[in-house]
Amino acid sequence: MSILTPEQTDFAKSVADFCQREAGTREQRDALTAAGAELHSVELYKKMADLGWAGILVPEEFGGAGAGNVEMCILLEEAMRGNAPIGGIGPTLIAAGAYQKFADEQLKKEVLADVVAGESLSISMSEPEAGSDVAALTCRAEKVDGGWVINGQKTWCSNAHFAKSILLVARTDRTGKKHEGLTFFHIPAGTEGLEIKGIDTLGGREVNDLYFTNVRVPDSAVVGEVGGGWMQLMSGLNTERLILAAMQLGVAERSFANTLEFVTERKQFGRPVGTFQSLRHRLADHATEIECTKLLVYSVAQKSDANPKKMLPREASMAKLKATEVSKAMTIDGMQMMGGYGYATEFDAERLMRGAIISTVYGGTNEIQRDIIGKTYGL
Repeated sequence: MSILTPEQTDFAKSVADFCQREAGTREQRDALTAAGAELHSVELYKKMADLGWAGILVPEEFGGAGAGNVEMCILLEEAMRGNAPIGGIGPTLIAAGAYQKFADEQLKKEVLADVVAGESLSISMSEPEAGSDVAALTCRAEKVDGGWVINGQKTWCSNAHFAKSILLVARTDRTGKKHEGLTFFHIPAGTEGLEIKGIDTLGGREVNDLYFTNVRVPDSAVVGEVGGGWMQLMSGLNTERLILAAMQLGVAERSFANTLEFVTERKQFGRPVGTFQSLRHRLADHATEIECTKLLVYSVAQKSDANPKKMLPREASMAKLKATEVSKAMTIDGMQMMGGYGYATEFDAERLMRGAIISTVYGGTNEIQRDIIGKTYGL
């Protein structure tokens, strides 16, 4: 029995066809990404927005598709399986969810219209001394007449170099527990006093350091409640972890397809290398793991759609943990099975591996996911 409805299956095919048409060749992808230096193509993402896909989770009253987490997972899985260079979609969907839930009507209307039009958003939480321990952040926002003044540093901020706006988590109160006194702020691109510096990584230009020096924002820049940032962060974890899981499910499937094609065509000792038992069994194991991951991801998406307000800490963490670990294992083993060709930049194997490895770190490290899962069992 299919886990998708006929309409959802048709949607998956539409996304797959689009990716094949627009980014199906290495030449197309190189043209869209400055030969792989950029992970997000503004041009391609705008085309997806024209089809209504960028606003897939945005309610219809704000111009979006009003779809659910299952449809979001379909879009992300197929886009990544189709090699579409739209790395900015994950942070955009995460930030958009927060604006949708907590922003006032005017700001919500403005930002969600940007999302539907294909603009990207960024969300800034991590700091040099606050990674997994997000509540330890110190970037501060001080109340002044008519607004706030922000000072401090953020790091590992995806999308900031091309985002239309940044959703900042800053400390507004130091008197209570560290989980208290956190507040969301809307920071438009180009705000005076904000400096963005890219961080060179194995994956190309993706993340940034942010420096806030006497950045002034009005009271209307507060998203949600002053001091309510921690609970606002927690409320979005189901969707955030599903986003990461669905994307890495697609990466694992792409790596498997590439590897299968290679070992079918590559011959040594007079036969395709995939017919040797050592490779055949490894691919059988990977295929099984990918299928299990798909069932888990869509099960969590369906549960979340059925009860949007219910927190699913165990299931959502399992989905993120499983999908990223399976993706990492598949891409590393795919490189190994391709031999020297897997190491060559002419092929996609090494690029997929670099992206898969970091997925076990961002969005809550997999060590943190395991800790969360363990705590749900009373450990």
